[in-house]
Order: sequence, then structure tokens, then C-alpha cells
Amino acid sequence: MDTTSTRAHDDIRTAPRALATEAVHAGRDDLARQGLHAPPIDLSTTYPSYDSRGEAARIDAFATTGAEPDGPPVYGRLGNPTVARFETALARLEGTEAAVAFASGMAALSAVLLARASMGLRHVVAVRPLYGCSDHLLTAGLLGSEVTWTDPAGVADALRPDTGLVMVESPANPTLAEVDLRAVAHACGSVPLLVDNTFATPVLQRPAEHGARLVLHSATKYLGGHGDVLAGVVACDEEFAGRLRQVRFATGGVLHPLAGYLLLRGLSTLPVRVRAASATAAELVRRLTADPRVARVHYPRIGGAMIAFEVHGDPHEVIAGVRLITPAVSLGSVDTLIQHPASISHRIVDEDDRRGAGVSDRLLRMSVGLEDVEDLWSDLDQALRRPFRSAGNCASSHSAPAAAH
Repeated sequence: MDTTSTRAHDDIRTAPRALATEAVHAGRDDLARQGLHAPPIDLSTTYPSYDSRGEAARIDAFATTGAEPDGPPVYGRLGNPTVARFETALARLEGTEAAVAFASGMAALSAVLLARASMGLRHVVAVRPLYGCSDHLLTAGLLGSEVTWTDPAGVADALRPDTGLVMVESPANPTLAEVDLRAVAHACGSVPLLVDNTFATPVLQRPAEHGARLVLHSATKYLGGHGDVLAGVVACDEEFAGRLRQVRFATGGVLHPLAGYLLLRGLSTLPVRVRAASATAAELVRRLTADPRVARVHYPRIGGAMIAFEVHGDPHEVIAGVRLITPAVSLGSVDTLIQHPASISHRIVDEDDRRGAGVSDRLLRMSVGLEDVEDLWSDLDQALRRPFRSAGNCASSHSAPAAAH
């Protein structure tokens, strides 16, 4: 049985398809021809070949361009047919030529930084807030990079001859602040713009349509959607994908085939899940905004299933008080999760930098799942009713009530 999937750049469609249709069919276009309905899982780490001269030529070609080798697979670190199906599907959903999957979102970002550094372009311009570990990776210079932090309006002035990347996250983790992607892309000039699109997903925005060259996902979140897979992926043009494949091959940050299968399955319900959770989130935002126990609600203009809110009392008491909602890191699962960014996801960021980016000590981040809205509100309501500790136990003062943006 031929388990080789159609590549991202092999478009066999005869007409454009809606995103919901692509989510179900992309990466699976060849299954019927093979007499299959569900995609196969190829767990092989290596593949037999009796043509060693041909094998050498294919490996030489990969070393030159990073293009996927023609013909059957070679070795699991070079590529896997099941993972390739997910990459094909994600590229279609984001509207890019290709996508390259990794073992985690941080592995994906690391590969981007290494690819640019290999060209002598180690400087990064970035806009806060970012996911805490992304912030730390850039700030600490763990991969030899140097970062200049700026606001969106200062991107053009922050560019240098050795700038290899501009990075933004919109909506941002955890404040849900939004960036005008088209304006930032214009300010970047010839420097690639990387947009972390984890919170929005291609259901709500496709950064490549606004000028981004690289679109990053922690696929662990909404793309997988069920809290049972770790993965990262970069959607991009084929030229940059080649460099990323070379880095992935050299560093070994490959995605396991079973994870690729779960991600492909997760994509099929992505539009339905995101839209349903977003509708529930919008209703919770309405109620939280009107609640006198809540100081401020953050919710992006494009919508989505992520909510951030600041409480007048002790946020740790709210975390301790939920019963239906799960107090846990991560997001994008079918169940609702809540966490305190200053204690967990952004703890690794310097305190002053964290607060300067709007991540106050009273901020809570909630990923809304697929439960009934009344059940979720009932749980939030009782958690907010818990006796709060003295406001002096939290270092930052609360903000005034504001519109939900």
C-alpha cells in the first residue's frame, strides 16, 4: 500500500474550497484512490532501498535545498508520510505553500531562529507580550540570538542589517492584545515577519494574507484540540520550509507519526470547535464585563475562545475555587482551562517586563471549551464568590473597568 501523501505544493483540487471543507479533506485527497477512508499511520523509522546510488542522490538534493525527497521515504528524521499529511493540511488552511511540523511549538520557534542565525542574521525584533517561554528564549539568547523589544510602531526603527526576524503574537498570550499585522508586515520591509497564530487559528485569521512570511502554531493547543498531543508547526513558503526541514533533520526535533495522525484528525473539527467555543466565550465576556467582582476583561476584536480578566480580589482564590473548570496550563482543549499567568505561563519572564507588557498579578487567563455556558458561568460565579484575601496580598493594583477588547 502506498502511504506517501500528497505534498503541500501538489494542489490536486479543481476549484477553491471553503475552510471548513479543507479542514475535513486536506491531506486526505489521495485516500480514496488507495481504497482507504481513514489515513494510515506509518510508524516506520527507516525504509528499505536497494538503490543506494539513487538514495545518495536524493540525500544530496535534500542537503542542497531542503526539499522533500522524491520517491519513497528514507528515514524517520528526514520525513514521515503521516506527518506530511498534517503539514499539507495545515498549509492549505493557512494559505501557504508549505508547513513543517516539529515536536513542540518551542522546537518550531527554535528551528526558525537557528535557520536565520545560520545566515548570520541573529538579531530579532519582537513585540511583547509573547508566550512566556518564547519571551525567555529570545531574552536569554539561548540560541545565540539578540532581541530588541519594541511596540508595533517602533518595528521599522528597530531593524538592523543583521535582523533576521520580526516576531509578534496576535492575539497575544495572555493579554489578548492585537496587532495590525498588515502594518507591521509593511514596516518589516524585506525582513520576514513571524506571527504566532496559536490563539486565533486559521479559522479566525490567516496572517499570510496580511503579509506574514512565517506563521507559528503551538499545535498542542487548538490544532490538536483534545489535550493529548504535543507539537509545533510553521506554515511558510517552500523556500523557507526547505531550511526548516534541514534544521529539523540536523537537530532531531521531529514530530512522532502518531502525533501527526492526531493533529490531522484534530484539524477536521477545528472550525466547528473554534466557532462553538468562541460563541460561549463571547457570552462569558458579556457576563464578566458586567460583574462588579471583575476589574477588567480582555477579549480580542476578532473573537475567539480565549478570555483574560482581572479580579478585584485574590486571583489565587478563584483558581482554588473552580470545580468544573480545570485549573491547568495550556489551552485550546475541548474542556475549559484557567490559569494565573504571573505564576505559571509567564513566571519565567522578568517581573518588570511582565508587568510592562500588561500581565498584572491579578490577571487570569481562561481557555473556553465546549461545555454548556450556564454550567461554566455557575462554576465561575461560585469561584468569584469565595472570600478574597486582603487586596494587599497582591502586589499590583487593579485596573478600572473597561470595555471587553
